[in-house]
Amino acid sequence: MEIKRCDWVNSDPVYIAYHDEEWGKPLVDDLKLFELLMLEGMQAGLSWYTVLKKREGFREAFDGFDPEKIVLYGEDKVEELMQNVGIVRNRLKIKGVITNAQVYRQICREEEGGFAGYLWSFVGGTPVVNHWKNRAEVPATTPQSDLMSKALKRKGMKFVGSTICYAFMQASGMVDDHALDCYCRSTPSAVES
Repeated sequence: MEIKRCDWVNSDPVYIAYHDEEWGKPLVDDLKLFELLMLEGMQAGLSWYTVLKKREGFREAFDGFDPEKIVLYGEDKVEELMQNVGIVRNRLKIKGVITNAQVYRQICREEEGGFAGYLWSFVGGTPVVNHWKNRAEVPATTPQSDLMSKALKRKGMKFVGSTICYAFMQASGMVDDHALDCYCRSTPSAVES
């Protein structure tokens, strides 16, 4: 019997594994959420598939997306990253990750529940389960992604527009937008950390 998946998944085993094992699974780990949000920002103007194929390169280049290391990056590191063919070489996006690492630290210090608690507050701490009949019904933004985007921008984050925030919410399991006939459709399960 054929396994039904969301129709955006291609035949690449890496993409299939991402869909089956990660996308839409509730994620509550501060550092993993930071990495995911930074990768979503890197995707702006590109496809997620492109970024996913470079994910290991990003992890290596950005010290495992460790905010404590990233905040120390200076111009020499930016220039080094601009020469790295394993990542998206966009100066504004690279500098955005550095800025965002500083904001991440601020949020972790100031917000109850840290980064995860802060981000999950935009969906009331519980995944929103949608019931779209087809991909054409899935919105690019929602009121929740609008609020998240505005709040993150007010704090100083870069590359966190509402479309990026909604894609992030889908990927991190804050929103379940698996197709109704997808075998990964929301079932009661533990939240991943």
